[in-house]
Formats: sequence, C-alpha cells, structure tokens
Amino acid sequence: MDNNPSVRIARLNSDQDADIPIPRYMTAEAAGMDICAAVATDTVLAPGAIELIPTGLAIALPAGYEAQIRPRSGLAVKHGIGIINSPGTIDADYRGEIKIALINLGKEPVTIHRGDRIAQMIINAVCQVRLKVVASLDETDRNSGGFGHTGV
Repeated sequence: MDNNPSVRIARLNSDQDADIPIPRYMTAEAAGMDICAAVATDTVLAPGAIELIPTGLAIALPAGYEAQIRPRSGLAVKHGIGIINSPGTIDADYRGEIKIALINLGKEPVTIHRGDRIAQMIINAVCQVRLKVVASLDETDRNSGGFGHTGV
C-alpha cells in the first residue's frame, strides 16, 4: 500500500516547455527529485553571479507539507554552483512558478542550458508550533554552547 501523498504539478507554458522533464527521482532510494532549467537561451553564470532560473513548473502541495529546493552535489563540487537561499522553501499555499536562485561560487563561468538538472526538490511533512513565552528555560548539558562547543 502506498502511503505517500500526491503532489499536483503543472507546466505553466505547456506548449513552450513540453521538452522540460517533470522532476523525478533518479534512483529508487533518492530523497530528492532532480529539477530542470527552463531557460529560453543559455544562461552564463559568471563567478560570483546570482541568477534566478525558471523551471516552467508550479506545484500544489498538500496542507502540512513543504518542498525544499537544494543544490545538486555534482554541480557544487565540479563547478561551485549552489543555491543562494539553500534550502529554499516552497510553502503549501504557494502556486507560482518554481524558480531556482543559483550562485556561482567557482572561479570559472558556468553555462546553464535548457533542460539541465540544476537542483533537487525534497518534499517534507511540517508542523506549525505554538510558541509559549516563558521567564526561563530548563538547563541542559550543552546549555548555551554554540558553534564549535564540542571541539574542532
């Protein structure tokens, strides 16, 4: 029995973007679906440049879910390509186009071609908590120990 939720996905320009693959898991146990660029023409990312790359897609997530947009490790390691707001979050009530905010942290320009796999999309269950203001918090072994508190 399949207990996984369904996510509706729409091509925003079905005539012009029919060649762009729908996001998909590339292996049987993959956590993220690869998502592709729907650029009209090649887009060159100069070192240090940030570009908002269209996907031509929109999704309708069920209530209680989010989509996270994360970098692809191969692009990061080989070319220094990341996502400037990683992970990017798509809320369940957003219905606009998914766009990927790529940054070139490498030393060379990188060209994004139409249909390139540029990011991963991961769907997660979320909850909205209730915050309760209190005068103090319970103590722990760590307490306020922050970055590097256990050593390098």
